[in-house]
Amino acid sequence: MSGGLVTLGETMALLRSSEVGSLSHAASMALGLGGAESNVAIGVRRLGLPATWIGVLGQDSLGDRVQRELQAEGLGLSVRRNAQAPTGLMLKESLTQEHRAVWYYRAGSAGSTLGPEDVKDEALDGAAVLHVTGITPALSDTARAAVDAAVDRARARGIHVSLDVNFRGRLWSAEEARPVLRSLAKRVDTIFGGAEELAMLVDAEPSPAADELAQAEELLRLLAADGRTVVAKLGALGALAREGARGTAVRMPAVRIQPVDTVGAGDAFVAGYLAELIVGEPLEARLRLAVQTGAFACLHPGDWEGLPRRGDLALLGAGEAVAR
Repeated sequence: MSGGLVTLGETMALLRSSEVGSLSHAASMALGLGGAESNVAIGVRRLGLPATWIGVLGQDSLGDRVQRELQAEGLGLSVRRNAQAPTGLMLKESLTQEHRAVWYYRAGSAGSTLGPEDVKDEALDGAAVLHVTGITPALSDTARAAVDAAVDRARARGIHVSLDVNFRGRLWSAEEARPVLRSLAKRVDTIFGGAEELAMLVDAEPSPAADELAQAEELLRLLAADGRTVVAKLGALGALAREGARGTAVRMPAVRIQPVDTVGAGDAFVAGYLAELIVGEPLEARLRLAVQTGAFACLHPGDWEGLPRRGDLALLGAGEAVAR
């Protein structure tokens, strides 16, 4: 493939508590930003490939912050500023050292006003991959139409389309999401998801007696039957992928780490996979970089700040904790 990545969605301002415990007792918070699609775009860009983000931001200070940070990361931007709606906001609290919660304040946000008119043809020019998620269609009818328009235009141009199911129960119910996600899944070339998310895309129920890996293998067999590639993100079990009906499942073990924060790891995984896809690497190499970038992102408390550059990945196996 030639070209880079294009994606679209909502990027929000992010307030993260700087201490462990409920927000009801937090004394201070750190300001940043986050959004699944822009996380993937930053991840691909840090791995040395061009990436463009399409979205809408409020005409406010938080919108300025988001746009400035994305520009600083070297992304191409196709951004509309909306003076009638605020930039979305999410809060992240560390309930314990191991457990975190994310709260969204995005109803009526500028990002939710994304529409088909925001998907400019020039943004797709030269793209190798269009990446969409199941988050953006949950934001509004116009955002759902924007995703549909982007997918249809990309397919018409012969651009590879990928979908991360990314089901968010705080945004819509499984019953609402299922038909929308299935319609998208039928029109893409690569699907990413956890086992429970991939199960939303099929009618058959995996055997309850089967373990998670066996269930994932069955879901991949069903979803890859139409010729697409399906990638299961399985956390500590690593990843499993299958290319088409005749392909065999390829498994990649997880990288063993002591995680600091797992939020954003799935986006980092997708970024690693798509970066290798764009440069033409085979499935095993895509999965290898995906589990490495996903693991690396878990070593930093931010959603995207810890996304690695290629040279950083050697640190995963480094025995010396201090670089001298």
